[in-house]
Amino acid sequence: MSILYFLLIGLLAGWIAGLILKGRGFGVLGDMLIGCIGSLFGGFLFDLLGVHVGGLIGNLVCAIIGAIAFIYLVRFVRNNPL
Repeated sequence: MSILYFLLIGLLAGWIAGLILKGRGFGVLGDMLIGCIGSLFGGFLFDLLGVHVGGLIGNLVCAIIGAIAFIYLVRFVRNNPL
């Protein structure tokens, strides 16, 4: 059940992050992937800052912030090739 919960949070976070950044979406699977990676990235960032979240809303906010940061990172790497 926790895998399903993680995927649903990831899908929702990727979709919301896409709406916030007003960019074109990555499709359902792309949004889910961005959201799941963003969820992991957000958890890592929150852990570094010493912020602990819990519950559905806390996990969703953490995942959204992580997805936004991950999308910015992807856009930065795409636009600035070495």
